[in-house]
Amino acid sequence: MGREQLQSASKERIVSAFGVTEDDTGCPEVQVALLTRRIDELTEHLKLHKNDHDCRHGLLKLVGRRRRLLQYLAKNDIGRYRSLTHRLGLRDRAKGA
Repeated sequence: MGREQLQSASKERIVSAFGVTEDDTGCPEVQVALLTRRIDELTEHLKLHKNDHDCRHGLLKLVGRRRRLLQYLAKNDIGRYRSLTHRLGLRDRAKGA
C-alpha cells in the first residue's frame, strides 16, 4: 500500500469519526482533526530536520488556521468545542472557555 492510500484511508477514518455524516468534510470538527493530524506529522518531521524552515513556515500557517477554527467553534458552540478538544487531546486555549 502506497503513501497516498495510507493518507486517504487515514483521512476517511478521521472524516467518519468526526463528521456529522459519513462524507462530511466541511464541518469544523473534521477540519480541526485533519489539521491536527497534519500538524503532528510535520512536528515529527521537524524533530529530524531542524533546519527545514519552509516546513516550519507551513506548520505555523496550519497552527494558525486550526486556532481560528477552534476560536470559531468556541464562540458558536462551546459544547462542541470542549468535546473536540477533549477527543483530540488539545489544551483549552479559547478565552473564557
